[in-house]
Amino acid sequence: MKILSKIATSYQENQPFVVYRKPNAKEVLALFSKNDSLFLLEDFSDSGFVFAPFDAKEKPIFFPFNEFDFFSENINFIDEPIVKNNFSESEFQKENHQKIVEKAIQEIKNGRFQKVVISRKESLSFKNFDVVLTYKKLIQNYPNAFVYVWFHPKVGLWLGATPETLLTVENLRFETMSLAGTQVADNLASVVWQQKELEEQSLVTDFIESQLKNKVEHLQIGNPETVKAGNLFHLKTAISGTLHPSESSLKELIESLHPTPAVCGLPRNIAKNFILENENYNREFYTGFLGEMNVISKESNLNKTQLFVNLRCMKIENDSANLFIGGGITKDSNPEKEWQETVSKSKTMKLVL
Repeated sequence: MKILSKIATSYQENQPFVVYRKPNAKEVLALFSKNDSLFLLEDFSDSGFVFAPFDAKEKPIFFPFNEFDFFSENINFIDEPIVKNNFSESEFQKENHQKIVEKAIQEIKNGRFQKVVISRKESLSFKNFDVVLTYKKLIQNYPNAFVYVWFHPKVGLWLGATPETLLTVENLRFETMSLAGTQVADNLASVVWQQKELEEQSLVTDFIESQLKNKVEHLQIGNPETVKAGNLFHLKTAISGTLHPSESSLKELIESLHPTPAVCGLPRNIAKNFILENENYNREFYTGFLGEMNVISKESNLNKTQLFVNLRCMKIENDSANLFIGGGITKDSNPEKEWQETVSKSKTMKLVL
């Protein structure tokens, strides 16, 4: 594939690029730059690819379409074999994560907030990271996810396979989702959601509804359904509606949703402050969002924006892969189970290393 060879060349030459495959698509799309200019998103009406951090106070990085070369190719390569790895879990990390979870549960019981998402960073050492091979493995293993590799020499190398849509907008029509609750995927017939997961999912749905009900028309909330993402099941509720032509902008819509309680908590600002004070690391672009903004379709003349929450991702630095994994904490959470949930989620990225 021409795009795969360009990934290797651009990475070697320190030139910015993003390569991505949308959920259930056969086509790989790519943007490659010929210089290392760093653009920040200044105008939400611009057309390009956005890469935004968790902290909404920081400006997103933007790859404008008119500054990059665009490529697209259909996937057609032999499956790469998956080799079982032997990454072990750190007892220190486990103890530290559980302590923060215990503190969060106590704060919830004290009435400080209803829910908070606690995450951790796990660093894995290796030699000779192969960006192309890793990306190929992500594509073949996670057909239902938004699978990407993103690089800028002034920011770093990120890869991910996220199951969660933040927002899709076509002209004035929009779709989003609430995604919360996790079980290890075994047998769909045996999935039974406990009160903790049902409550967690309901909190996310209710927040999105409250944020949007005065900004949109014809707001529709679906019923929760079980969806599979890699080796995990989640609860998903589809949400859709129509923007007010004169009252709602793309910027306002994104600010209303990001970060959702699925990656932050409720109330949002209080939960976010707890995260920044207690997680003991910088999430950077983990639980931020990424995707295409303001793409004009040649066939239909529609203006389309398609953004995804940056979950199941990793940042490559020197001889380490930094994995980011988290879970929603409510009053019914169990610290040991929350740790095991992060272990299960980490396998999405560990499987391809």
